[in-house]
Order: sequence, then C-alpha cells, then structure tokens
Amino acid sequence: MTGSPQLRPLGETLGAEALGIDLSQPLDDATFAWIERAFAENPVLVFRNQQLGAAEIAAFGRRFGTPRQHALIKYRHREYPEVSWLTNVEEDGKVDWYGVKRATDWHTDSTYEEEAPLLAMLYALEVPSSKGGTMFADMRAAYDTLPDSMKQRLAGLTGLHGRTDGPVGEKLYGNNKGQTEKEYYEQPRPAVTHHPVTGRPILFVNPMHTHGFVGMDRKEAWPLIEELAAHATQERFVYYHPWQVGDLLIWDERATMHRGAGDYAPQERRVMLRTIVSEMAGAAQHVAEDRVGLRAPAGFEILTHRGAVDAAALGQ
Repeated sequence: MTGSPQLRPLGETLGAEALGIDLSQPLDDATFAWIERAFAENPVLVFRNQQLGAAEIAAFGRRFGTPRQHALIKYRHREYPEVSWLTNVEEDGKVDWYGVKRATDWHTDSTYEEEAPLLAMLYALEVPSSKGGTMFADMRAAYDTLPDSMKQRLAGLTGLHGRTDGPVGEKLYGNNKGQTEKEYYEQPRPAVTHHPVTGRPILFVNPMHTHGFVGMDRKEAWPLIEELAAHATQERFVYYHPWQVGDLLIWDERATMHRGAGDYAPQERRVMLRTIVSEMAGAAQHVAEDRVGLRAPAGFEILTHRGAVDAAALGQ
C-alpha cells in the first residue's frame, strides 16, 4: 500500500479508480478487505500505474477465488495458463487487422460454464495511440429502470446459456466455434439474480450466450433477449474505459456486460493480459459480513458516485 486508499468515481453509474494501492507488492489483509468491499459496491474497479506480469496477475486473482483457464487453448499464457492473452498481435509479430473487431459484441464471460465466474481482470501492456477502450454496462441499473411490466415478465424466467448460441453469438460464429478442451452443455440461470453481497437485483441476460428461456420458443426468446440488451446498453448505463499502459481493471461478471469498443486504427497494437476468477465457497458471505459488521480500517476513505461518504454509509 502506497498511502491511504481512496475511490474516485469514473462513470455516471459505473466505474471507480482505486487510489493508493500497489498491486506489485503483497497486500496485507486490511488492504485486501478494503478492495473486496469497494468492489462489491463498484463492479468496475481500476488500478492505474501498475507494474505487473502474469505471475502477479494470477496471484491477485487467487486472492479472490480460483482462476480458470480460457476455454480456447491458443490464448493461454504458457507459464501461467490461468492467465490468457487478449491481443491483436500474432505469434510472428504481425498485427491481425481483424483484431480491432474481436470481442466487440456485448457479453458476459463464461455464463455457459457450470460455475459462472465471479470476476475478470485485464492488464494493459500495449495500447493504441488513440481510443481502443473497453465498454461496460451496469446490469444493476439496467434492471432498476425496467418497466414494472417487464420486471413481472422476467420474474421466474430461467435463461438458457451456451458458449456461442445467443443471437449475437450465432451471427458472429456460426459453425466456427474454435478448439476447446471439452464440450460445453447448456446452463440454466435465472434471468434476474441478486448480488450476493449487496443484495441488488441484476438483469442476468446477455446476447452472446443467452439463447433462450425455459418454456419459450426461439421466435419469442430472441427478440426479448435483444430488447433487454438494447435497454441495458443505453449510454446512461455504460462506462467507456480509456486504457493507459499499466492499468489493471477488474469487473464483476455477476453485475455487468462488456465489449471492446473496436474504435482504434486496425494497424495499431493492443496487448493485454487477462484472467477470469471463480468464487471460493463462502467468499460472498465473508464480504457481506465485513460490509455490515466491520468498520473500514483507519485512514481508509471511501468515495462513491454520490461523493465522499463515511464507513457507516456503506454499513461498515
């Protein structure tokens, strides 16, 4: 820790920068507890000016839970397979001009896995000279602003998730699914979930992996999925993160969708390291208990999108 940590809001409803934390150094328990509490309230959390490698990224991920390997083998880091590459640079050093368009459709990672992920993190090694950001949609705010009639319609609905089977996934990939180590089976998940720490309701539908709902045919399901995605990705719910080298950004897979903006010059390099983390058993309960039963450590100031607040305002 390089000073008393603070949070600085970045977007209208989403995005916060954690100040005063050096992730290249071992984190003491008090600092990590502060990060966990901050992350529960701010599902897109940025740490700037970090000096990290794959080992440090994997270690930080393990503090939250169990890092998982990328489904596509070719993207895995050779020394730390739980870390993967997100890059438009081929192994021979050539820039893949199609890379600017990769992962530019709205999605939530790995909702087709038996165990849905807790969070993902990206670390910027090389960034374009202009633009090249990542966009995040606040699925908490998206649910809050749905008409009551839509909330009633979604109540009790169970979404069906596949690896590339949603309206966007099918159009994007078709029969070209890529090489994976195992076969993925359809996963049923509630269309509306609740954050395990804050209790806030979340719209848990994404157009990449959600391909239907139990008891509903495709002709009805796909327009509903597309309608919900259009609602959730309105500008008022979206934070655009402009990358700087050394940014480490973590986002809550339970409460957001994301996509690459696809807005930079295709000949420019964009190289990042990524890891996706599954939650450890009991971790959410631990953070929730900290949130309502403990006070923030002395010297830890908490800022929110409403401005500075004391620990009591977050139930700490």
